[in-house]
Amino acid sequence: MKLNRINQLFQNNPKNLLSIYFCAGSPTLESTANVIRTLERNGVNMIEIGIPFSDPMADGIVIQNAATRALQNGMSLRILFNQLQDIRHEVRIPLILMGYLNPIMKFGFESFCQRCVECGIDGVIIPDLPFKDYEETYKTIALKYDIRIIMLITPETSETRVREIDAHTDGFIYMVSSAATTGAQQDFDIQKQAYFKKIEDMHLHNPRMVGFGISNQQTFDAACANSSGAIIGSRFVTLLNETEGDAEKAIKKLKEEIGR
Repeated sequence: MKLNRINQLFQNNPKNLLSIYFCAGSPTLESTANVIRTLERNGVNMIEIGIPFSDPMADGIVIQNAATRALQNGMSLRILFNQLQDIRHEVRIPLILMGYLNPIMKFGFESFCQRCVECGIDGVIIPDLPFKDYEETYKTIALKYDIRIIMLITPETSETRVREIDAHTDGFIYMVSSAATTGAQQDFDIQKQAYFKKIEDMHLHNPRMVGFGISNQQTFDAACANSSGAIIGSRFVTLLNETEGDAEKAIKKLKEEIGR
């Protein structure tokens, strides 16, 4: 069986990976496929495509606004899958959908996984999916379709739960840098760095990516020093707005800012 692209990525490039999040359908409804192609062309290692939702509780104001705009533009899960239908003709890097449970449940979880396979989606991040529900209901369906369900851990997650997540998931663990919502930060304090170190010292079998608050070279380097790489969302979404949707300009500017 062909190795899932996420597992392949961490096997081949274990360090300094750059993953970018953007919200599908924002700033314009039709821009999704173009943003993905542009990011790959500019050396991004993995992409998280946000499914817009009216109540994105883990997200800060930048991503909330992008989701609102996408919904106003008419973006839906059905439209997103149609836009991604041919993306694998051109794009090789891992693609992950990130969204809340509500729209996915409305679509139907098994149908959702089926469409993910048809479009070449490798994994899914569902911030409001309780680990217990994942274990009892969703895991077997996701496994059937070879879709990685990526779980989030925060500084508040107990060591027992971290080990449990590590034992029962595959792909990578999304290490949230703080218990707050998403958004750019200038640096990571001693406390956050101690948390990164603590998780590193647990010697988990899954690789880890750090997300939330990464926006400059200081935060990018700190994330990479303690994990396989960094996930950047809010800063890229801001730059995408500032460049009026020019993904090329936005990713070049971001790479400058993080010293890539």
